[in-house]
Amino acid sequence: MNELLDKRRRIKKKKPDFIMQSAHKKSRLEQKWKRPRGIDSKMRLNLKGHQKCVEVGYRSPRAVRGLDKSGLLSIRVSELKSLEKINKEKEGVIISSKVGKKKKIDIINKAKELGITIINIKQPEEYIKAVEESMKKRKEEKSKKEKKKADKKVKEQTKEKKQDNLADKITNEEEKAAAEKKEKDKLLTKKEV
Repeated sequence: MNELLDKRRRIKKKKPDFIMQSAHKKSRLEQKWKRPRGIDSKMRLNLKGHQKCVEVGYRSPRAVRGLDKSGLLSIRVSELKSLEKINKEKEGVIISSKVGKKKKIDIINKAKELGITIINIKQPEEYIKAVEESMKKRKEEKSKKEKKKADKKVKEQTKEKKQDNLADKITNEEEKAAAEKKEKDKLLTKKEV
């Protein structure tokens, strides 16, 4: 198995980047493979000095096709249940990118318990520490924001109370003034009669 993996490594080193004809010259062409079909195409004719075409000879050995560098078959996982079905000698785990941080940590811990290798996270312990630190920072920032909001709310409420008190005072003074005016009017009207 290791011999085949080494052979695949050697083949991949020699394998060119297959791009469509003239893609390196013209920016409007995408950097992907498309078979050359032109009558006079030098690439199709495999002439010296021109780009290589896709051929069977560049393919990796059948026994190691689809395997990881370490020789494990990679299986994508997005939940804890699927870890129980994995054969730890032949298969490795790739944690899906759609999984959140908390769930990812749970999957990593469960994989450690079962002795399953995680392919897409090289150092799981450091990853867990980094995630926990970022989550703590996030919680602290969130609590600070909530505290600021609460302080702002309290300030607004005190402002509103002050304004209400002022409005009450003004209305009380206006009512007093209006009452005094009525009394004066009554007195004046009595004197006139």
